Amino acid sequence: MESVSGGTGVTGVSGTQPELEAPAVETVTPQSQQPLPPPVPKKRKEVESRAPCWDHFEKIKDSEGIVIKGKCIYCAKVYCCESKKHGTSSLRLHVVNCLKNPHSKETRQSLLTFQPAPSSAGTQSSEGTEGVLGTWVFDKDLIRRALAEMIILDELPFRIVEGQCFRKFVLVCCPRFKIPSRWTIIRDIFKIFSDERVNLKKFFRTSSKRKLQKKIISFVPIYSHKGESIAKALESCLLDWGLKSVFSVTVDNASSNDTALGFLKKKLGSWGCTSVRCKYLHMRCIAHILNLVVQDGLKECDSSVKKVRDAVRYVRSSPARLQKFKSLADLIGVEAKNSLCLDVPTRWNSTYMMLNTALLFQKVFEAYDDHDSSFKSDLGGSVPDFLDWESIQSLVMILKSFYEMTVRISGSLYVTSNTFFSEISDLSCLLKNMEEATEDSVKLMGKNMRAKFDKYWGEPEKMNFLIFFANILDPRDKIEYMPIQFN
Repeated sequence: MESVSGGTGVTGVSGTQPELEAPAVETVTPQSQQPLPPPVPKKRKEVESRAPCWDHFEKIKDSEGIVIKGKCIYCAKVYCCESKKHGTSSLRLHVVNCLKNPHSKETRQSLLTFQPAPSSAGTQSSEGTEGVLGTWVFDKDLIRRALAEMIILDELPFRIVEGQCFRKFVLVCCPRFKIPSRWTIIRDIFKIFSDERVNLKKFFRTSSKRKLQKKIISFVPIYSHKGESIAKALESCLLDWGLKSVFSVTVDNASSNDTALGFLKKKLGSWGCTSVRCKYLHMRCIAHILNLVVQDGLKECDSSVKKVRDAVRYVRSSPARLQKFKSLADLIGVEAKNSLCLDVPTRWNSTYMMLNTALLFQKVFEAYDDHDSSFKSDLGGSVPDFLDWESIQSLVMILKSFYEMTVRISGSLYVTSNTFFSEISDLSCLLKNMEEATEDSVKLMGKNMRAKFDKYWGEPEKMNFLIFFANILDPRDKIEYMPIQFN
C-alpha cells in the first residue's frame, strides 16, 4: 500500500521506511589558503582610434601593433598618444592650433575686437567713443594678403619684410605670424595681380551699369614715338583685354598721336565698330590744350617769373639757408602754412603754386639780403624787385581762374565730359576780358593765349562733336543755350 508522507515530498513503499541520503555539506577554505591562479600578462589598452582627431593624423604603431603616436598630416609634427600617459588630448589641441590645417579656421576660437566705426564722410571717428564689436581669428593667409596689399598701396620696397624694425614690430603684434621672405611677398603680389586681372576681365564682359569706372589696364613702354608704334601698342592692349567696342580715345596734341588714332580707326572698323563711332574716336585732351594756352601767355612774364624761381631755388638749395629763411619769417611775423616750392617749368600749374606761395613770403625775400650777404652776389640781377613782385601778383590773379578750371576738368572721381563745352566757353570769356584790359602786359598775354585757343577751338568744326552731345544730355543745360555759349 502506497503512502505519502505529508509535506516531505518523499515517496516510498508501505510497510517499509525509505532510505534517506545524508545531505551534502560544502566546506569553505579560507582565501589565504586558496591556490593563486596563474598570472595573466597585462594587455596594453589601445588608444581610442575612432576619435575625430584621427582624421588629421597618421597613426604610428609599435611592434605589437598598438598606436603610440600620431603624426600630423599637415605639418608632420609627432605627438604621443598612449592612453595611460597622454591620450588624444594633445592631438585635439594641435588640430585647432595647427597653422597649416585648412580646417582649423572652423574650429579655432575667436577673439573679440573693438574697431572705431567710420563716420558718414568715410573717415574713422576721432573721438573713439563709437565703434563696432567684432571677432578676430588668427589667419596667416589673411595677414599675408594684408601685408602684400600694404606694400602695393603704399609703394613700399619688397625688402621691408626683412628689416629688423619691421620684424620686431610684427613679433610684438602677432608672434604666431611667420614673416615671409621678400621673394614670397613678390609671388603673393603677383598672385594678387593675376587674380585682379581675371576679375577685371570678367567685369568688362558682364557689367553693363552706367557708372563711372577708372581702371588702369596696362603700362606699356613705347620705344618709338612713331604713330604706327603707338597704334600697335594700343591694339595689342585692347586685344589682350578683349575690348573691341571703344567709344573714344583721349590723347594729347602730338602729331604722332594723330597718326596713331588714324591707324586705330581702321582697326576698329575691321573689328565691327561703326563708322560713325570711329569718326568721333579721337578726343583731344582739354587739360593739355589749356596748358598750351597758358604757357604761351606766361612767355610775356617770363622775366619776373624767372627771378622768383631763381630766388626760391637759392633758398631751397641748402638746409641752412632754408632754416635761416624760416627763422626770418618767424621774426617778421609771416604766418603761412605753405612752404616754398619749386616749380616744373613745363607744368604751368606748378608755376602758379610756386608764385602764389612766394607772394606770401615777399617781405621775407626783401629782408633776406641783410641776413645773407651772398644772396645778391650769387643771383646778381636775378633778385626780384618791387616791380617784379607787382607783376607776379597780377599774374597770380589771372592764373587763379585757369588753375581752378584745370582742377575741375582733370577730376577722375566724377564725370567731366558734360562740362567740357561750358569750360571752353568760360575760357573764351576769360581771354576776351584779358584782351580788353587796360594794362599792356595783360592785353599782350591775352592776345597770345587767344592765338593758341583759336588753333584748337576757334571753330566748332575743329572740335569733337561728342563735347556738344555730352553738354546737351546734361539736364542742367539746354540746347537753346548753346548759341549763347558759342558767342
